[in-house]
Amino acid sequence: MEMNEGSQGPAHKKETKHELVACRTQLEWDDSYAMKGKLGVCGWIILIISALFTAITFPISIWFCIKIIKEYERAVVFRLGRIISGKPKGPGLIFILPCTDTFIKVDLRVVSFAIPPQEILTKDSVTTTVDGVVYYKIENAIKSVANVNNVHLATAQLAQTTLRNILGTQTLSSILSNREEIAHNIQ
Repeated sequence: MEMNEGSQGPAHKKETKHELVACRTQLEWDDSYAMKGKLGVCGWIILIISALFTAITFPISIWFCIKIIKEYERAVVFRLGRIISGKPKGPGLIFILPCTDTFIKVDLRVVSFAIPPQEILTKDSVTTTVDGVVYYKIENAIKSVANVNNVHLATAQLAQTTLRNILGTQTLSSILSNREEIAHNIQ
């Protein structure tokens, strides 16, 4: 953590620049997206046609059906728009039927990004410029794909909002003296 004091503005306002580090935030997600064998008659017909097409054109179609998932990735596989099984596929080779299956790769490594500098009005009416760094890791690939449109953007906006809300309730002197405690509250 590093704090740099900026230039002093008007007599009643003091601008400072702060950097805080925030870690992951857990969200509650719903688990009702798993397919659980409910394809229906039309779904089974389409699935059988796709499997027959793959078998007939086997030497060529195998190059389109086999996908490689790296050690730090997982694949969430959709069959006719619904998630297959309750857990992601990978790492290794996975088989995707053409025309019926699609997949989304999810990176499970720790992602870090900087919160852009933003001006915050503290409790004692002092304007401060604050930026930060956020580290997060996706722990459940299916929930991150099924419940959030863009998990990276949602995490960035959540981090900015949390930073503004927590620092808006503090005075400038408490922000300067309690940086570690504030960083813990943001986590």
